[in-house]
Amino acid sequence: MSVQPSYEPECLAAAGAIELTIEARTRSLGEFDVRRVLPVAERRMVGPFIFFDHMGPAVFPPGRGIAVRPHPHIGLATITYLFEGEIMHRDSLGYAQLIQTGAVNLMTAGRGIVHSERASDDIAITSHLHGIQSWLALPLEREEMEPSFIHYAAAELPEVDVDGCAVRVIMGEALGRASPVLTYSPTLYLEVRMPRGARFALPPAHSERAAYVVSGRVRIGADERAEGVMAVARAGSAPQLLAVEDSRVMVIGGEPVGRRHIWWNFVSSSQERIERAKRDWAEGRIGKIAGDDEFIPLPDR
Repeated sequence: MSVQPSYEPECLAAAGAIELTIEARTRSLGEFDVRRVLPVAERRMVGPFIFFDHMGPAVFPPGRGIAVRPHPHIGLATITYLFEGEIMHRDSLGYAQLIQTGAVNLMTAGRGIVHSERASDDIAITSHLHGIQSWLALPLEREEMEPSFIHYAAAELPEVDVDGCAVRVIMGEALGRASPVLTYSPTLYLEVRMPRGARFALPPAHSERAAYVVSGRVRIGADERAEGVMAVARAGSAPQLLAVEDSRVMVIGGEPVGRRHIWWNFVSSSQERIERAKRDWAEGRIGKIAGDDEFIPLPDR
């Protein structure tokens, strides 16, 4: 017997709390596909988040794995967060760090950095990879800062139970907890694991917020959002999520940092600066990774 859902008044009110719904687009990285959410024409950024990729879930046979060759960045910070698997990070500062489930790699490009993302040395068995990589645009006064890299172990990130939902505070402050992960502007980044029937309200403290459904289905107002969909909250609203089934949701947001240009792996408030970064990479001036002579050429576009 099928029972039609009933919508409580607060759920119906939440229907107008969503400004925009974004469906992820599939992009191939060669070894596996990602689902790209930000940027889109309708919404370039949410707070400082200017790029949001859902990686996997991917399964690699023995002897295979992620193999992203050295490539450059400017004007941003990358944050890598895995639900499953591991990635070996290497960069032009000399860091080599294996990131595993629940940990955070924060790489700040600033004036320029080069890094690679590859499988670990042990790929003799079938492996899995599932996670999120996002980019944060740096504030104007920090766009040309010195590059840096910081790793945070999974145990360092605070977790709190909210009405049956397990919430990890990856960046920023929420629900009485503060993440140790460095931020350059007011930023919110949460992982919310919701059992079926659980509710979770987006924290109202930030001017821009969005919820991305990694797995499962959630209802906001009368509408359901399935895996691969981001719902951007209207300013001043307090939308509540209801898990239609067991779900994992990422909440992002923060204060806007202003308009940014984005081209390939470069982010800047200045188009001229991006043009200079293109020339610098083509002419080998941004940096190299010791012991790795491979690189991704400047795109012809």
